[in-house]
Amino acid sequence: MNQLRLIASAARGFGDLLARELAELGAGAVRERTVGVDLQGTLETAYRVCLESRIASRLFLVVAEFDAADEAQFYARAREIPWTEHVDPTGTLACDFSGRHPTITHTGFGALRLKDAICDRLREATGARPNVTAERPSVRVHAHANGRRIVVSIDLSGEGLHRRGYRTEAGEAPLRENLAAGLLVRAGWPAYCEHGVEFLDPMCGAGTLVIEAALIAAHRAPGMRRDYFGFLGWRGHDPELWQRVREAAAARERPLRGVVRGCDADPHVLDVARANAARAGFQHAVTFEPAALSAARPAGSAAGFLATNPPYGVRLEDRQRAAQLMRELGATLRTHFDGWRAAVLAGSADLGLELGIRAERVHTIWNGALECRLLRVHVTAEQSRSLIHKSQTARIEPSFAESAGAKMFANRIAKNLKALAPWVKRESVSCYRLYDADMPEYSFAIDRYAEANGERVWLYVQEYAAPSSIEADAVVRRRNEALAALPGATGVPADRIHLRMRRKTARGDQYQKLADAKQFVLVEEAGLQFYVNFTDYLDTGLFLDHRPTRARLRSAAVRRRFLNLFAYTGTATVYAAAGRARSTTTIDMSATYLDWAQRNLTVNGLSGREHEFIQDDCIGWLKGAVAARARFDLIFLDPPTFSNSKRMQDVLDVERDHADLIHRCMAILAPAGLLVFSCNAQRFKLDAPLAERYAVVDITQATIPKDFIRNPRIHRCFEIRHKG
Repeated sequence: MNQLRLIASAARGFGDLLARELAELGAGAVRERTVGVDLQGTLETAYRVCLESRIASRLFLVVAEFDAADEAQFYARAREIPWTEHVDPTGTLACDFSGRHPTITHTGFGALRLKDAICDRLREATGARPNVTAERPSVRVHAHANGRRIVVSIDLSGEGLHRRGYRTEAGEAPLRENLAAGLLVRAGWPAYCEHGVEFLDPMCGAGTLVIEAALIAAHRAPGMRRDYFGFLGWRGHDPELWQRVREAAAARERPLRGVVRGCDADPHVLDVARANAARAGFQHAVTFEPAALSAARPAGSAAGFLATNPPYGVRLEDRQRAAQLMRELGATLRTHFDGWRAAVLAGSADLGLELGIRAERVHTIWNGALECRLLRVHVTAEQSRSLIHKSQTARIEPSFAESAGAKMFANRIAKNLKALAPWVKRESVSCYRLYDADMPEYSFAIDRYAEANGERVWLYVQEYAAPSSIEADAVVRRRNEALAALPGATGVPADRIHLRMRRKTARGDQYQKLADAKQFVLVEEAGLQFYVNFTDYLDTGLFLDHRPTRARLRSAAVRRRFLNLFAYTGTATVYAAAGRARSTTTIDMSATYLDWAQRNLTVNGLSGREHEFIQDDCIGWLKGAVAARARFDLIFLDPPTFSNSKRMQDVLDVERDHADLIHRCMAILAPAGLLVFSCNAQRFKLDAPLAERYAVVDITQATIPKDFIRNPRIHRCFEIRHKG
């Protein structure tokens, strides 16, 4: 069957889950993007996505992609599309336009010109044109602009796939159905329900989480009760195939294996929940009970699964009540739900802290425009004794902002922002070091990270260990003053300021994991995108000081075989691949970092067979590569200062071992090749005989970017070639 080019959209924060789900539904060439997922598949695949996807918001069939400098070109190119293959002129039509175009600045006008192009083409070909309607048209056509590039597609879903057909009424502040399903999938409910465990939402409202949990447990396609899809009036629709897809999905359904129930203190909203459940086909399979939150109890003795969406405070204009409910939920969990798994959606990081139970994982979730936190908790007796005392974000005391020290610190931050602004604009830098212990008494390194789409900014604050001669009270006061000054000085809200207190750790801790929140943010550097993490590891995943070094590798990589040793998150590999390297080989002993590196490559559209990832001890791998007479044209060697990981065959001390590492790299470097060696040992000195044997150039000064000139010893960097 013909392969269709498709695009699926989803709520922010669920792209990875949607990509996995689409692959399970038979899609190929699945590629996660910032605003959705690209995929390929047959018409049957498209039908399955519309019927069975729990997470997708919409599904689009791409019919054309072109450049248009202005609205006239847009109209002309859109009119060239063979619309008689897609639109019945006797039916109805709706058109949408989204994105940013240099001249089509009003989406309504873009939609109007798209409609004109379609109707004029159909009138010319058939003498008739469809009527225009916004409500359930026969065909909905969508155009999305990214600069001058425009993608035109048929909206096969027709309307949001979150509309399952069961919810005609909702309680206060409802949760969209596909968002509710996404929360449950993210929290692991599909695996737990296979064991027949009990499900409970103690603040269920109109029952959306309960019903979505039942749909998952019953293996029921969420779109089975929808009476409208965008493809039903599309000329490419195959009714017989659609019926077979529906029958196959129905055959996969099964009865619920466990108790699925919801509670709420409002008996009236429970009537709405029961009506919704009946429309979903669960009139007798799920139960709803009136109960205050504090009175919620398990139905049986075995541990189960609890998921809930408490009030956020922002939406109900009652933050104190929302915080009280969160504390009440935490107390109820600790007292009555020992052994249970819980997934709690909090309206903010601060509100999540009110739960009082340390989350195993925390995910950033977007409920519309509201940035929320999904807390995944395993309620245990140990958790009952161990409440949270500090968050992953910096705890800021606003009262310190008015102190003389805070004002002085804020002035320095403002001065740095102003000084860096021309360079930032000229070089299009969005992630950079803003402050590096400029004032000795405020001993911090502060890095600014902007999201790739430009919507949000984070500050990553690293506090250097204070000398023992400084009193602890003074250290705490200065920390509080600095943190209190940052939101006002930078415009970055407190919940996006992350504090890491750096201390001298045991050597070899470069792979140490500090948390498991798995909150990744996509940032941009030099036109490339990278995932960073502010909570889980010693570093974010992107060493900002190596920005110029990566640029050099990109320029040198053209048609070369590139080797990245001690690769970490593979940022150098991404640069080399973007520089049109013939092949790349990325080696690190951490599976976590290699997976991270592959995600970085994939998000840039650079994945392929020419890019190899190897989990191995780099020292041991080098020995084998020398024996095998491997050859590379460009090598990046950036080892940690020290490592004694159990996964390594030997202990690595870069000052002692760098000469041996370099000799081995040179043994596999092609005659005209280039080795770029870097390290961050503060007092590093290159072994003198290396300069006698090879052509060595110290490029350190050229690789220290403007935002790091306050710390010229941040790293050392050398270019090494064969002589002659």
